[in-house]
Amino acid sequence: MKLDGIAAFIAIAASGSISAAARRLGLAKSVVSERLVELERSLGTRLVQRTTRKLSLTEDGHAFLLRAQRIQHEAAEAKAEVAERRGTLIGPLRLSAPVSFGVLHLGPAIYAFLGEHPGIDLTLELDDRFVDAAADGFDAVLRHGPILDSRLVAKRLATSQRFLVASPDYLTRHGTPSAIDELSAHCGILYANRDADWRFKVGEGWTVVRPRAGLRVNNGLVMRDAALAGLGLTLLPNFFVHSELSVGSLVQIDVGVEAEGAELYIAHPRDRSASAKISALTHSLRRSFGDPPYWDR
Repeated sequence: MKLDGIAAFIAIAASGSISAAARRLGLAKSVVSERLVELERSLGTRLVQRTTRKLSLTEDGHAFLLRAQRIQHEAAEAKAEVAERRGTLIGPLRLSAPVSFGVLHLGPAIYAFLGEHPGIDLTLELDDRFVDAAADGFDAVLRHGPILDSRLVAKRLATSQRFLVASPDYLTRHGTPSAIDELSAHCGILYANRDADWRFKVGEGWTVVRPRAGLRVNNGLVMRDAALAGLGLTLLPNFFVHSELSVGSLVQIDVGVEAEGAELYIAHPRDRSASAKISALTHSLRRSFGDPPYWDR
């Protein structure tokens, strides 16, 4: 059973045809077809059902596909591990991160990392939902906020202050709150993926404020833009609003207590030891963001 045959089968299953698989692999259609036939011969079963109109996996094909993907992944990891022992980082690295932070800050940092390690084949998927790193096949995930999943090992990349902000227009129309108990009378732009998001340090503990929700959304950039449009108050990490605060298009609101900060983590599944690629990425991102991070300076 040859790895190139397994790769051909996976490409066929993913693309739905031998022609599309050939284009995906950069090979002639006849070569991909021959590799599939050889794989089926070595396994002693038909993996793909071919008709004049469509191509589909057989029952054995469906059963073999998951193992084939695992074999391909393990082979790539084995090759990468051998390269790591020689001091070279190569091979696939699949990463998930929040959309807004990825657009604003992670992209430039990733470009620097790939410039240092051109042999890494990085796939970055931006998603504001809390993806399941292990089940969804990610090598690591970036999150701002606590990592509550005990199946993950998390390392802090950076911290950020969180500021309560609004547009000058909104404050002109509705007044500027000066105490925490005045916030409930205002319209809030809230993060939909987190309950009790407005937390403020009061004495030795935390107080949660629940303003009237004018908008709930799971994206920090939309929250920032809604505040810029004058829809209400919002509480965001400084890495979303530092530029707007510097030019005055958003105003920081002081209610006499400090908002809970934000922490940025990188996490990998506990059942997989941190590879040299993840360790190198962690160090590279820390250098790019700085300590304190550039958005808080």
